[in-house]
Amino acid sequence: MAGEVDVIVVGAGLAGLVAATEIAGAGKRVIVVDQEGEQSLGGQAFWSFGGLFLVNSPEQRRLGIKDSFELAHQDWMGTAGFDRDEDLWPLRWAEAYLAFAAGEKRSWLRAMGHRIFPVVGWAERGGYDAMGHGNSVPRFHVTWGTGPGMVEPFEHRAREAEKAGLPTFKFRHRVDAFTFQNGSIDGIQGVILETDPVERGQSSSRQVTGDFTLRAQAVIVASGGIGGNHELVRQNWPARLGPAPANMISGVPEHVDGRMIGITEAAGARLINRDRMWHYVEGIRNWSPIWPRHGIRILPGPSSMWFDATGKRLPSPLFPGSDTLGQLEYIVSTGHDYSWFVLTQSIIKKEFALSGSEQNPDLTGKSWLMTARRATNKGAPAPVEAFKSHGADFIVRDNIADLVSAMNALVGNDLLKCEAIKAQIEARDREITNAYAKDTQVINIHNARRYIGDRLIRTAAPHRILDPAHGPLIAVKLNILTRKTLGGFETDLDCRIFGQDGKIMPGLYAAGEAAGFGGGGMHGYRSLEGTFLGGCLFSGRNAGRAAAKAVG
Repeated sequence: MAGEVDVIVVGAGLAGLVAATEIAGAGKRVIVVDQEGEQSLGGQAFWSFGGLFLVNSPEQRRLGIKDSFELAHQDWMGTAGFDRDEDLWPLRWAEAYLAFAAGEKRSWLRAMGHRIFPVVGWAERGGYDAMGHGNSVPRFHVTWGTGPGMVEPFEHRAREAEKAGLPTFKFRHRVDAFTFQNGSIDGIQGVILETDPVERGQSSSRQVTGDFTLRAQAVIVASGGIGGNHELVRQNWPARLGPAPANMISGVPEHVDGRMIGITEAAGARLINRDRMWHYVEGIRNWSPIWPRHGIRILPGPSSMWFDATGKRLPSPLFPGSDTLGQLEYIVSTGHDYSWFVLTQSIIKKEFALSGSEQNPDLTGKSWLMTARRATNKGAPAPVEAFKSHGADFIVRDNIADLVSAMNALVGNDLLKCEAIKAQIEARDREITNAYAKDTQVINIHNARRYIGDRLIRTAAPHRILDPAHGPLIAVKLNILTRKTLGGFETDLDCRIFGQDGKIMPGLYAAGEAAGFGGGGMHGYRSLEGTFLGGCLFSGRNAGRAAAKAVG
């Protein structure tokens, strides 16, 4: 039997890499195939900020954050909004993942050399009631080393196991179909693509040089999502959010195309919650792109004023960092596919971070000196200043009239009226100088500064937007940025895929984004952030252990 091994893993991203190392650790033979080259090992995790969702961690406790499984469970369920018959397994996965995040997740990673930056971030803060969407406390733990630091321990484990001949990596192998024996999947077949030395993330050649067939007792699909395929994003766009945006930019490379999802579904796998997705609304066009339509997400602090395309301030509680899906729904409802931040130099210096390992050389390079300078420099972090100087979506002016005029010029219309924008900013400015306020965003700013982590590195001292001492004024055009697929293949807790007949498909597993990070959508409708890498870790680990046990 050609290429016979114990397990085949399709996809060399984080979930596939974790699964492969677990299989090899159990002494089983595993082949990992990926359509990209070896330079792309680790997939999208490499490009990430490295955020991890942890509950009641030592980092939280040192900062005075009181967290618990019960509070995290309340937040997750209020955020996910599970409401479908198909949510049976996603709900079970969510509860299992919460136990993992509050339990052995940190110690398991730490034993492999993984480390965490000491200041915990506060993402998706919500702003509704206690049972609604959002993190009640800061839970966003940044990997020391960002995305590369997340991939490194598993790559090291894989390379060590390679010496014993247990895992084999076959890059530039594109899967086109599964093979069957007696009605059950027993392997994969596809084509070999020519070697292409393009750098990680760049579009690679699709020139075919041969074909292959590999057979195994089990196959794990860990091929990622659909964010690089805008046609598929539009096909699956949820009607509840209104029409799909006419213009979007990509937070992932072109090869994140969803192709393997279609192949697996065609083989009989049950795909659920395909209309649940996670796209960001603070996207900016990369002035130095790596992949087509390359966008970067701003990770904003709480102080920037947010206006829609017509010049209306986004309603409460849709402030920076509060509710990504709510913001997306509101922006699409305006009939436009962009919005605006208006802020000051003092705000951009303290509050703007950019998602992505390449945009954070201090954290990615594990440099404490650079990290300290980031907090004390007069200007914003160098990557942010580079976008401010070169980015097509950034406008810098000394007065509000010139700023609004340039904003209109950038998009080619006159929807923004200077007096209306100015009046809204002045109204906010009158409240910011008072310890008391009725403006919910101002209240949020005061609340954020009660947390030492935000006060030190993420929230600017309250000040008037129109105060020249904090200038110049800055406007940023925000685009919709494709990113994550929240739905996926329905699986049990061992990552075994259910067929369209409701029965387990023998020998077929799914992990990572292809499985909705577990079960076919463990996040439900929304994410608490820091949960995507964690979902890859947890589902990859479950899949690898279950497959290794099943093959005997």
